Amino acid sequence: MIRSLKSSAAALALSLAMLQPAGAQSIAGPYLAARSAAMQSDYAEAAQYFTRALAHDRDNPGLMESAVVALLALGEIDRALPIARRLDDAGVDSQVAEMVLTADSIQNGEFDQLLEGSGETQGIGPLVDGLVRAWAYVGMGDLDKARESFDRLGAEVGLNGFAMFHKALALASQAAYAEADEIFESDTSGSMIQSRRGVLTRAEVLSQLDRNAEALQLLTTMFAGGSDPEIDTVVAALEAGEKIPFTQVTGVQDGFAEVFSSIAAALRSEAGPEYTLLYAQIARNLRAGHVDAILLTADIFETLEQYDQAIATYKQVPPDNAAYHAAELGRADALRRSDRPEAAIEVLEQLARSHGHLAVVQSSLGDLLRQQDRYTEAVEAYDQAIDLSGDDQPSWFLHYARGIAYERLGEWENSEADFRAALEENPDQPQVLNYLGYSLVERKEKLDEALELIERAVAGSPDSGYIIDSLGWALYRLGRYEEAVPHMERAVELMAVDPIVNDHLGDVYWAVGRKREAEFQWHRALSFVDEGETNEEADPERIRRKIEVGLDQVLADEGQPPLTIARD
Repeated sequence: MIRSLKSSAAALALSLAMLQPAGAQSIAGPYLAARSAAMQSDYAEAAQYFTRALAHDRDNPGLMESAVVALLALGEIDRALPIARRLDDAGVDSQVAEMVLTADSIQNGEFDQLLEGSGETQGIGPLVDGLVRAWAYVGMGDLDKARESFDRLGAEVGLNGFAMFHKALALASQAAYAEADEIFESDTSGSMIQSRRGVLTRAEVLSQLDRNAEALQLLTTMFAGGSDPEIDTVVAALEAGEKIPFTQVTGVQDGFAEVFSSIAAALRSEAGPEYTLLYAQIARNLRAGHVDAILLTADIFETLEQYDQAIATYKQVPPDNAAYHAAELGRADALRRSDRPEAAIEVLEQLARSHGHLAVVQSSLGDLLRQQDRYTEAVEAYDQAIDLSGDDQPSWFLHYARGIAYERLGEWENSEADFRAALEENPDQPQVLNYLGYSLVERKEKLDEALELIERAVAGSPDSGYIIDSLGWALYRLGRYEEAVPHMERAVELMAVDPIVNDHLGDVYWAVGRKREAEFQWHRALSFVDEGETNEEADPERIRRKIEVGLDQVLADEGQPPLTIARD
C-alpha cells in the first residue's frame, strides 16, 4: 500500500566504508556518536552528530539522508530542508527527502509543484503521492480534477478506503456536504468511520445537512459507555439543536495534514515506530493544532523510550483543548516511566483539580499512588472513580485495584468485598480470581474455596507463572505436597528468576523430602532477591535461616504448625 522506507535504524546505521577516505579521521568521531544515538532513537543527539559529520563530508548521500531522518523525526523540517534539497539536486532517490520537500511545497502553497511528474517518479509512495495530487487540485480550486484524482486512486487495489475518506473530507471542506455524505452512505463496510476522527467527520457533515438526530445516533452508538469531553460537548450541542461546524478540515493545508496523519495512524500497528513518527511529524507541522498528530507523536516517543521528547510534545496540547486530559495522562505516564513518579503524581493531582469529574483521571491517580505504596490516598482516588463510573461503564478493575490497596492497608474485610464485587461483574477474570484465592491461602482462610478460585484462574490464564505459583502454593497450604510439586516446577519454568516462586518451590521440595533440591532452590531465590528492597514474601533473612536449619525448625521458631500431609 505504501512504499516502505527503510527503518531509521537502518537508514542511520551507515557503513564507515561509505565515508570519504580524506576525512576519515575527522569524521569518525561524530559519525560513530551519531550512529550510536540513532540506534537508541536519540534523534536530538543523532541530528547534532550527523550534522557535524556532514561538515567533513558534505556530499555523502548516506550522511545527508541520515541527517534528514533525524531532523524530521524531531519535527525540524526547516533544518532538514536544505539537506533534502541537496539530495534532490544530486539526483539521489530518497523517500524521506521527498517527504520534506513535499511538506515545504505544501506550506508555500506551491500546488503546481506538487502536480509535476507522475506517481512513479515522486518518491514518497503511491498512496501518499495520489492523495497529495488530489488535494493539490483542491488547493488550485479545481474540484472536478480533484474528484477524478480521488476516484482514480480509489480504483487501486486496497486504496479505496483512504481515497474515498479524503474525497469526502475535500468535498466537505468546500461545503459540498451532500456529496460528502453520499460517499459515507455508499461505504457499506463502515471502514471510513472506524476511527474517532472518521466518526466526528460524519457527525459534522450530518449536522451541516440539518440531520442532527442521525449525527446524535451515530455518536451515541460509536461511543457508548465512554467518557470523552470532546464527544460529550458535541453530543450536548446536538441535543440542544445546534448546527455543528465542520472543523476536521478548515483549509487545504489541513487536508494535506490529514493525508500524513491518517497514514501515520494506519501505520501505527503495521510499521516500526521510527517510520510512523516521520508521517506524524509532518502532519503536526502542517497543522499546528492537530491534536491527534500531537498525541500520536508523543506516544511514539514514549514507545521509543524518548521520554523527555514525549513529555515536551504532550505539553503542546493547551489546557482549553478537549483532549487536554488525554495529553496530561500521557505526560504523567511518560514521567512515571522515566522514574519520576512524584512529578507524575503532581501532574495527575493538578489534573484531578481541573478534570476531577472524569473517572479515568481519578483511576489513573489511584493507580500511580498505589504503585508508590500510598494506599490510603489511592483508596480515596478509587472511591471517586467508582462513584463517577456510570452503570453502563465497567468498574470491575476499579474494585480490583481498590481491593489491592485495602489488602495492603490490612483492611481485609473491605478488600475481600471489593474482590467479590469485581468478580460479580467479571466472574472469570483470572487476575481477580488469583488475587482473592492467593490472599485467602496466605490468610489460611476458606482454603477449599481459595483452591477453586485459583483453579478457575489457571483455566483462564494457563501460562501465567504467578497464577500457576498460586495453585501450587494453595496445594502446599492444604498439605497436598506431592500434587503441589509439578505446579511449582512449572511456575519456576515460566518465571525462572523470580525469588518468591523459587522460594516456594524450595518449601515444596522440603515438604516431600527432597531436601538437597530445596536448599538449591532457596539459594537460587536468595540470588534473585534485591537486597535494597523490602519483600515480605521473599525475606532474605528467613531464606538464609531455612538454608541453615531447615524449614521445619524455622516453622517451629515462628510458632507455626509443622508440615502435615493432608489425609483423605
